[in-house]
Amino acid sequence: MLHLNLDSLAPQLIFVAQILLAVALGALVGWQREKSGKAAGGRTFGIVSAGSCLFTILSLHAFSGADPARIAAQIVVGIGFLGAGAILHRETNIYGLTTAAGLWISAAIGMAVGVGFYLVAILSAFIMLGVLMVNEKSIFKSDHDDDRIDG
Repeated sequence: MLHLNLDSLAPQLIFVAQILLAVALGALVGWQREKSGKAAGGRTFGIVSAGSCLFTILSLHAFSGADPARIAAQIVVGIGFLGAGAILHRETNIYGLTTAAGLWISAAIGMAVGVGFYLVAILSAFIMLGVLMVNEKSIFKSDHDDDRIDG
């Protein structure tokens, strides 16, 4: 028989709300990438942010006596691996660097939500959205795609 402890349910509902916020903020950043025609969009960025948030929550609350910084460090390493897979090199051009950096900041936003730094997470998401949109304005647009570095 399933025994439900109501005392432990309230914090878990807060954790679910944190994950939902992380998904929304990550998806917001990813929405811009999707709007720009990039392969990684709102779903990918939302999942990365939610995963980082969940790992952060678990590191803080599920493993008593453990160092939560160890999980945080592994999130950064894992996202680095994921980001490296998003970067392609063709001839003298590099593609996907902005997408990889976006995945990295999306993970950081999820971690910020996971530790309860909501204002930092929300403002970071909107700042990143602004940074990504700067290149969309024709006055700032270069001849090169924002995901390509020549040279």
